[in-house]
Amino acid sequence: MKFSELWLREWLNTTINSKELFNKITMSGLEVNKFEPVAKKFNGVIIGEIIECIQDKKINNLFITKINIGKKNLLNVICYSQNCKIGLKVAVATINSVLSKHFKLKKTKIHKNFSEGFICSYFDLGIHEYKKEIIEFEKDAKIGDDVYNYLKLNDNTVEITIPQNRPDCLSIFGIARELSITNKIKLNKISIDTIIPKLKNTLFINVNAPNACPKILYRIIKNINIFAKTPIYIKEKLRRCGIDLKNTIFNITNYVLLELGQPIQIYDLNKINGTINVRMANNNEIFISSNNIKKKLKINTLVISDDSKILGIAGISYSPLSEIDKKTKNIILECAFFNPNFIKGRSHYYKLQNDISSRFERGIDYKIQNKAIEYTTKLILEICGGDISELINITNKTYLPKKINIKLTRNKLDRIIGYFIDDDIVTNILIQLGCEFFLSKNIWNVFIPTWRFDIQIEENLIEEIARIYGYNNIPKKPLLTNLTIKNKKIKFSLNRIKLLLVDRGFQEAITYSFVNPKIQNLLHPQQKSFILTNPISDEMSAMRLSLWTGLLNSVIYNQNRQQNKIKLFETGICFLHDLKSKYKIKQKLMLAGVIAGNKFEEHWSLNKQSVDFFDLKGDIETIFELTNKLNSITFKKEKHSALHPGKSASIFFKNKKIGYIGNIHPILEENLNLSKNTIIFEIRVDILTEYINNEIKEVSNYPSNRRDISIIVPEDIATADILKECKNILKNNITNINLFDVYKGEKVKKGCKSIGISFIFQNYKRTMEDKEIITMINLCLSILKKQFNAYLRN
Repeated sequence: MKFSELWLREWLNTTINSKELFNKITMSGLEVNKFEPVAKKFNGVIIGEIIECIQDKKINNLFITKINIGKKNLLNVICYSQNCKIGLKVAVATINSVLSKHFKLKKTKIHKNFSEGFICSYFDLGIHEYKKEIIEFEKDAKIGDDVYNYLKLNDNTVEITIPQNRPDCLSIFGIARELSITNKIKLNKISIDTIIPKLKNTLFINVNAPNACPKILYRIIKNINIFAKTPIYIKEKLRRCGIDLKNTIFNITNYVLLELGQPIQIYDLNKINGTINVRMANNNEIFISSNNIKKKLKINTLVISDDSKILGIAGISYSPLSEIDKKTKNIILECAFFNPNFIKGRSHYYKLQNDISSRFERGIDYKIQNKAIEYTTKLILEICGGDISELINITNKTYLPKKINIKLTRNKLDRIIGYFIDDDIVTNILIQLGCEFFLSKNIWNVFIPTWRFDIQIEENLIEEIARIYGYNNIPKKPLLTNLTIKNKKIKFSLNRIKLLLVDRGFQEAITYSFVNPKIQNLLHPQQKSFILTNPISDEMSAMRLSLWTGLLNSVIYNQNRQQNKIKLFETGICFLHDLKSKYKIKQKLMLAGVIAGNKFEEHWSLNKQSVDFFDLKGDIETIFELTNKLNSITFKKEKHSALHPGKSASIFFKNKKIGYIGNIHPILEENLNLSKNTIIFEIRVDILTEYINNEIKEVSNYPSNRRDISIIVPEDIATADILKECKNILKNNITNINLFDVYKGEKVKKGCKSIGISFIFQNYKRTMEDKEIITMINLCLSILKKQFNAYLRN
């Protein structure tokens, strides 16, 4: 959001400097992204009045003027602007004045005429890039006054980021209120007098969807002057907020929107036929948007209509068929509270996003509409004149938001903050927040103010108390706790696993939970996708069954941009079918990773090598080694619809399947336009983060002995099964078993493979003798022959 610093200060009684003010805004949670002066420095420019204006006979766009600047002699000034005329109050740069581009003005001769000054545009003063017509000041502007001071250009435009959950700060008043709360600065109150109506209200209003529109206000204003000029204080404030100027009525409604955060809609009374209806749209009903594009509406869309046409999509966009124009004399003001659930997603669906829809989607205080419409009425009467009618107020209290009631307990407050804040201080903070409450036996029964939609539970309220109390005021003390490990399984930090993957060259990806159902069906054809009722787009209309869809899209995106070495991982929720649960769906937190392209970065000493199955398998084994479960993990050959039938495996923890690993299926690679050798995995996080404590064993004082064997086994025998069997046979006398060689080829029988295994023998009570070790190896070979038809290689 962009706004004027001086406008904000109108609401706050503070003399702190700009830098400190911006710091306080950031510390309140509204990050200041940028601030800059509203105009470049200039001096010697004063307000003058055009007393005489004669168009040159030979040059059409040249005017010879005489300017009164409050001195005895009138200035002779040459002007090229088409809006130059007698009686205008203008900005005059006199001789020796310095303009924004460090240009010092001198007396000049133009087309045989001497010019003793210069009539300035906003462009000349460095205020606006495009406004090259001379400035027209209001009639009450005092001749001779300094323009820099008159326009209050000692100001900054400030751009801040408003958190998604803080729509109450989408206005000047909202930001000022937040600063007053967090910094104990007095806030000026909204004081708007009710105006006595002169007309009877002749409008008929019919609200058919009170659940979507619980509150709506209307008022007629007749006999306005549509050509009345917008006061310069409104124009300047809007300009400094980045708002384009339109006609005066629109400028006023934008002014109220920015100051109070409440949108106001204006209709031309003479363009309304019969009753105004607030209703849900008919299926495929046509709405003509402000840029004259026809939109087919869905039945879940709230609209405002009269008896013959749709006036607008509520809270989003309004039709040009009812807009005011140069012929307008009578108008209708509309000010409403719409239920955000009936606005969310519609602006995106109809491609009509704007400042108004963003506010209604996020939520507006349902108590501010009366003040906003009275304030708008007051400004219109002051600037454009007219006669007003009575106010029509249609409110259905049943559907208005209920006040949120939270019980704040002392125990939970102390436990979460980790520090005792005195009762009186907590009470004062609740008052600052605008809460109503009563305290009884260490429990505050709190009613949250209507503008704070983000405070829903006790933890939210505690967070606010800590924020307003000041994180810097909470002393830094180490936590004292007695930790006891009651079992061998404890939870391991997922962040530590992420850090390990980053250390191994991976980068973390974050993809959407909603995916393209077509791609997801290619990966998981046997599983039915959960399709969203109101998707953001067709490409994001299914809830993901696994993380693979998003990761593979990221791989394709990077490969299309000449990235030849890709290693990505992601953690996130996946949505699976569960017939046992109430909603027939369960959520699983998963970890997935993908590698593709080259194994190493390009280097003169290395040949190009593509990644393979075992590269990713090694990464997975490293993760399980970190959590001390590597010995309980096995990889079993298994087919998966998305994976290569000969290069895929399921991952088991003990006897429980926890994931898959494998090369992407060749047909899928072709359909998705993937480069070759894309290997992917996915594992359940709940199993992954279970840490098994090491068993502490005594260090042996006796030497270890290594023995190597090379055996021939059938090719289809899994080497892991052989190693597992060896461990079972020799478990009391070995400290390590390692596979050091796999060979197929010459001197090995066809259909067989040779594997080399090393054994590290060690006893904790005595030195093992060679005869004993040979006996154990022979026993091992005998059992391997029976189990796997294995024999020693010559």
